[in-house]
Amino acid sequence: MIKSVIIDDEPDNVVVLSKLLQEFCPDVSVTGVAGNVLKAVAVIREMQPDLVFLDVEMPYGNGFDILDRLRPVHFEVIFITAFNEYALKAIRYNALDYLLKPVNIGELQEAVIKVSKHAQLKTFNQQLEDFLQNLKKQPLITDKIALPSASGVVFIPLKDIIRCEANRGYTIFTIKNRRKIISSKSVKEYEEILPGEVFFRVHNSHLVNLYCVQGYQWGRGGCLEMEDGAMVKVAARRKSELIARLGLGPYG
Repeated sequence: MIKSVIIDDEPDNVVVLSKLLQEFCPDVSVTGVAGNVLKAVAVIREMQPDLVFLDVEMPYGNGFDILDRLRPVHFEVIFITAFNEYALKAIRYNALDYLLKPVNIGELQEAVIKVSKHAQLKTFNQQLEDFLQNLKKQPLITDKIALPSASGVVFIPLKDIIRCEANRGYTIFTIKNRRKIISSKSVKEYEEILPGEVFFRVHNSHLVNLYCVQGYQWGRGGCLEMEDGAMVKVAARRKSELIARLGLGPYG
């Protein structure tokens, strides 16, 4: 049984989530609840849960303040949020689990299954530590991104990512030294996460690192030659902006 604690300042949300867990995630027991930062810290320290469902926004602080007070963290976290785009981007960037309100049953079950593999180990949560460090940087621009893999998470330097290619809802990352990593997240999600000043969506199927472009061939949309030798088509509607980003204005 996975011991969990729910941190949310809205009692109705606590009741709903508790019922969903009881009915659809029977391996998870709720051993404590809290609705503010001070009580949350006390409850988590007392209950020593395996998993914390953590609301991002609450009175007199937020979920990140709670984690900061409990470092080093030895439990798993599933964030719950209804807004706060900056926080959501930070969570996605570090490949952490989150649920949007109102909570979807299927997404809840999927998140619980994922974290349950690690929850009962109660080891130091390096992912969460990296997340808390990144959160302090304004704006959110770090030198690495966390990519979920079959065995865990891989941290890849942004400068080593040549391109991201869509493949049936998945994303194939082409990394320098001919490595490829497959992520279950979509290219659209990575377009939102990765810094826009470095990565550009040239086509529905491709997001490229502009610093890894080696050449451009003219055409209706044109075609980019990438550092790995790939030729990436450019959508006609993206051509003007791409040419401007590459500094090719006089030639376009």
